[in-house]
Amino acid sequence: MHFRNNKENPSNSSRIILGKNKLLQIALGRTPEEEYSDNLRHVAKLISGSVGLLITSLDRNHVVNYFENQVQEKDFARAGTVSPMEVKITQEMVETHPVSMVEQFRKLGLPVEVQVGKVGFVGGRKEYLVCKEGQVLDVESCKILVHFGIQLSEFKVKLECVWEESEFEML
Repeated sequence: MHFRNNKENPSNSSRIILGKNKLLQIALGRTPEEEYSDNLRHVAKLISGSVGLLITSLDRNHVVNYFENQVQEKDFARAGTVSPMEVKITQEMVETHPVSMVEQFRKLGLPVEVQVGKVGFVGGRKEYLVCKEGQVLDVESCKILVHFGIQLSEFKVKLECVWEESEFEML
C-alpha cells in the first residue's frame, strides 16, 4: 500500500485498518526477524480485543488533538461489559412490542405472555430487572437492552501508541 500526504483532501491521507487481530499481528511482524519495519513488533503486541490501526501522513499533534476532542457516543453494551446502572423493563415498555416477539423475549429470559392481544409480564408482574449496577452483562441481557433501545456503553477511540519512522512510543 502506498499512502501519501494529500493536503487538499485530508481524508485521502489516512486509512483505518480493522481486521482479524492475528492477521494484523502477522502482517506487522511479531518478532524482530518477522517485523515489516523496525519496532513494529511492539505495535503488534498491543493488538488484542477491539482495536484497529490508523495509518496516516497527518501531523502527530493534529491526530492526537482530533481524537482527544472527539465526543463520546452512546452505544449498546456488549457481553462482558459492567453495567453502570440498574435497568428495569416496565409493563408499559413491553406492551409496545408486537405479540410476535413473545417467543423471542421468552428465549432471552423475559417472563412474558400474550394478555388481551398485548405482550405483558406473567403473573401480573409490573417490571423485570435486567441488570444491577456493577453487574457484568451476559449475552441475553445485552439483547434485551437492544430490543428496548437502552444504550449503556459509550464509544470513544483511545490512542494507545505511535509508531513513526521506526520509533515506537506508548501514549
